[in-house]
Amino acid sequence: MKIIIEGAGQVGTHLAKMLSADGGDVTIIDDDAERIRILSTSADVTTLQGPSSSISLLKEAGCDHTDLFIAVNPFKDQSVNIVSALLAKKLGAKRVIARIDDEDYLSPENKLLFKDMGLDLVFYPEKSASDEILQLLSHTAANDSLDFARGKLQLAVFKLEEDSPLLDMNVAEFSRAVKQLQADADFRIVAISRSGTTLIPKFDTGFKDYDYLYVISSRHSLPALIKFLGKDQVDVRRVMILGGSEIGVMVAGRLAAQKVDEVKLVEIDPKRCLSLSAALPSEVNVTCGDARDSDFLLEEEIKGYQAVLAVTGNDEVNILTCVVAKKMGVPRVIAQVENLDYIRLAEEMGVDSVVNKKLISASRIFKFTLSDKVRSVRYISGTDAEVLEYTAAPGSRITKGILKEIDFPANAIIGGIIRGGDSFIAVGHTRIEPYDRVAVFALPDAVKEVDKMFK
Repeated sequence: MKIIIEGAGQVGTHLAKMLSADGGDVTIIDDDAERIRILSTSADVTTLQGPSSSISLLKEAGCDHTDLFIAVNPFKDQSVNIVSALLAKKLGAKRVIARIDDEDYLSPENKLLFKDMGLDLVFYPEKSASDEILQLLSHTAANDSLDFARGKLQLAVFKLEEDSPLLDMNVAEFSRAVKQLQADADFRIVAISRSGTTLIPKFDTGFKDYDYLYVISSRHSLPALIKFLGKDQVDVRRVMILGGSEIGVMVAGRLAAQKVDEVKLVEIDPKRCLSLSAALPSEVNVTCGDARDSDFLLEEEIKGYQAVLAVTGNDEVNILTCVVAKKMGVPRVIAQVENLDYIRLAEEMGVDSVVNKKLISASRIFKFTLSDKVRSVRYISGTDAEVLEYTAAPGSRITKGILKEIDFPANAIIGGIIRGGDSFIAVGHTRIEPYDRVAVFALPDAVKEVDKMFK
């Protein structure tokens, strides 16, 4: 696949490395020589230096025969991305995507307008990150979560602590134990993340300290799982947000609209505090202070909050302030961490959940490198695997027999199926029917083979 990426910022660089490693023929355009130099030494990509809206440069990059053009330049006015993508489309690019920074562009009528103009996708990474944070606050018993078909099936991620009741069990024993608690419990462990490695488990796979379990469950079965695992669903009524970043401001405004009891936003810059006080709803209490100061946090009564979100724009500050908040007794702490190498470190230090804009953006864009049968793609922090939702095409290989007989890729597993108004967990004797919606958990080396199964 021929791919052109405009903009070698954090998102563009991550996409270039990911898509080139996946076998794509990737060209990246940026007008900054140093960003181009750094990327060319760390990824197998072609680089071009110059303005992204230059028609001659877009022609030189090969827009006339490119499969996917991605405009993600964060250093210019975001309208430059829209212009670049539209020019690429007119020059012959099959599909084009543009990063934006205006939430108004995401209204249904404006998204339709962009579609009519030729843009296949517009996305706003900060808005997507705020969406994820709000979902994490509504599913506090899990470290991460993902809903399929408006929650009919749910993927939940649970960390096993030293006192977990699972440590003397294997997968089969765990399943039997939960069904003793709730006979109709319907769930499946689709993966285990252990010391940075993701395993597709078998029935006799045992559990270890600090494993992360990835479980697909029906909605009615999740409470039994949470109870057996000894997790607590926290009712989040008071939230402290550390950092007046774009993400912090979005989350604060949306929490105020949800009528939670209290939203406090802490910002270190006095001028920024004044502007935020004027811009945010009156229900948001904007406080000027240093989130790195433990005494300040105690004075602000951090112990009385059910959730602390650290979104300062500095990974180290976000991780450490979450660790401090956790030690002070805050039930739920969430950190924005953009350095992928820090994600595992943050989890090991006790941060409940991590949000990463690059992974969220990559999830949305990676979908465009697969067949039109994939409905969604999601990367889950803490694992290199992908969660995909497919629609089974009539006559596709996935519909040719029961699951245990169709030679499904070894490094992938089907978790659940949505058929009409029904949802259920897949087992060996399950047969997938045309137009079923299917949730798949797959390691990177299996994704392309999985994709072929559903065409």
